[in-house]
Amino acid sequence: MVQYNNSPIGQAEKGDLVMPKIVCLKNITLFILLVLFLAQGNVPSWASDVELSKDSTLEGILKRGELRIGLEAGYMPFEMIDKRSGLRQRTINHGGLRKQGRKLRLIGFDIDIGIEMAKTLGVKPVFVDTFWPSIIPALNLGRFDIIFGGMSVTERRKKQVDFSNPIMIVGQTILLNARHKDSVQSYKDLNNSKFIVVSKPGTTGEEAVQQFISNATYEAAGSEIEGAMRVLSGKADAFVYDFPFNAVFSAMNPSSKLVFLNKPFTKEPVAWAIRKNDPDFMKFLNNFLLKIRNDGRFDKIYKKWFKSTNWYQFVR
Repeated sequence: MVQYNNSPIGQAEKGDLVMPKIVCLKNITLFILLVLFLAQGNVPSWASDVELSKDSTLEGILKRGELRIGLEAGYMPFEMIDKRSGLRQRTINHGGLRKQGRKLRLIGFDIDIGIEMAKTLGVKPVFVDTFWPSIIPALNLGRFDIIFGGMSVTERRKKQVDFSNPIMIVGQTILLNARHKDSVQSYKDLNNSKFIVVSKPGTTGEEAVQQFISNATYEAAGSEIEGAMRVLSGKADAFVYDFPFNAVFSAMNPSSKLVFLNKPFTKEPVAWAIRKNDPDFMKFLNNFLLKIRNDGRFDKIYKKWFKSTNWYQFVR
């Protein structure tokens, strides 16, 4: 299920009465994870540990029976609203996203990876839709266990969270209004105040504009779709954003009014983010990533969302 980003999160009880449960959960957690990895012939590097840290996020996940994943719906092809949900749908397989009284289903690369991760832990996936600029504070407040959402690794973010090994490498690209197709060939040509350049707050797209196109007139958009649509409608000259989103948007909206400058001008590793100083959870994540790469699940999911166009018809 998907949960509001402002939903109350129950706090674990403290005191001698719950200590036996905590010790038991440590043993259960270690046993389950060891069995899952040993079944694949992989021995995680922490297999010799007697028990997990008492502060490990894995403890809370096993206790709740839920893996809470923070993201922001709308970032194609990572997490998107499935228009097949309908306004009256009430039962949702993986959970739902509720906005203005409606329950909607999420689909995408991150959703499928999250389901596989939750299966490995033997728990349910819960996708917590969260306003992107506040997603790191929300993680550190304990509103969810991990950030997906195609988060790029940056030095600034590394001061606030710890990152897993990279999932993939992306870079910033440009959606350009076609009236400039003859005069603008790269991001360098946009570095002039006469151009209105749009991106989304709190993203590496915004950082790229500020660093590489600082002389342009910058405007923030509330969402990826809004930013791209401003360019398509002629209200802005260019939209700077990650290659995956821009590639999908241009493919879904073929138009003589839009040009996709598809050569990335940055190189950004994408990874999962967790609260700092949680080595047990980090070791699990890196072993899980290695495992799904080795057994083919990662490639299967990647091809489904990055190589195929079959899902385009189902996206709002």
